[in-house]
Amino acid sequence: MKFLRHGAPGAEKPGLLDTSGRVRDLSDRVPDIAGQTLGAANLKALQDLDIDSLPVVEGTPQEDLRLGPCVGGIGKFICIGLNYADHAEEAGMPIPKEPIIFNKWTSAVVGPNDAIQVPRHSVKTDWEVELGVVIGDPGVYIDEADAMRHVAGLCVINDVSEREFQNERAGTWDKGKGCDTFGPTGPWLVTLDEISDVNALELWLDVDGDRMQTGSTATLIFNVPQLVSYCSQFMSLQPGDVISTGTPPGVGMGQSPQRFLHGGETVSLGITGLGEQRSSVLPAG
Repeated sequence: MKFLRHGAPGAEKPGLLDTSGRVRDLSDRVPDIAGQTLGAANLKALQDLDIDSLPVVEGTPQEDLRLGPCVGGIGKFICIGLNYADHAEEAGMPIPKEPIIFNKWTSAVVGPNDAIQVPRHSVKTDWEVELGVVIGDPGVYIDEADAMRHVAGLCVINDVSEREFQNERAGTWDKGKGCDTFGPTGPWLVTLDEISDVNALELWLDVDGDRMQTGSTATLIFNVPQLVSYCSQFMSLQPGDVISTGTPPGVGMGQSPQRFLHGGETVSLGITGLGEQRSSVLPAG
């Protein structure tokens, strides 16, 4: 099933996408696509609903009906760095021996078609299509064999990054990753029963119609169960936490010459079966 959140920023309502591509409202069933709603038992109850009995929301999603981030109230936005060997190569960094963890501030999270705002003083705003993993049932010290039982579903993420802030200024990567609007998330949260193979999803990203990134989760250095288990060794994972699993090659800093976002561009991206995003880029204000 494809769960989503529709409506104005800050006032999104829970919903789902039916087989005809229409949005059905879930406001009378759950308060949000967030928190405890994402637990396995609660998702199963929603999947068992008679979808045809749910109210139809007017408008076409991602056209005249805005979609918000597909997960509300994200607690932790955990990111994994250099998780594709060919991306590590283009970044001029060694292949990691274990997952690199950093954070994206939750104030960065926006909807899949909301604008990306280049921050003030930015000279190297970049793009990164990534597979997002949404936690459903909580856990800590999770065994790899049990990891997928803690996953509510998957989604598309653009891990927008400012490379100068990230790599050339003092401190950690985090300040180049968490600027406002740097976390477009969605369009939908897709439950695992709709995904035949988590390790065979194709990713792509275009800038102004130019194909910049192509990749597959088949080439992840650390796969989804490994990442869920690994992260849980250092923190408890809670319902609604998100793990962004890394990006394939083709980012702006890896181009020759390098190419970055300055405003006026359109960034489009998607993952097999998980939907697409399309964001306009606004210049620094």
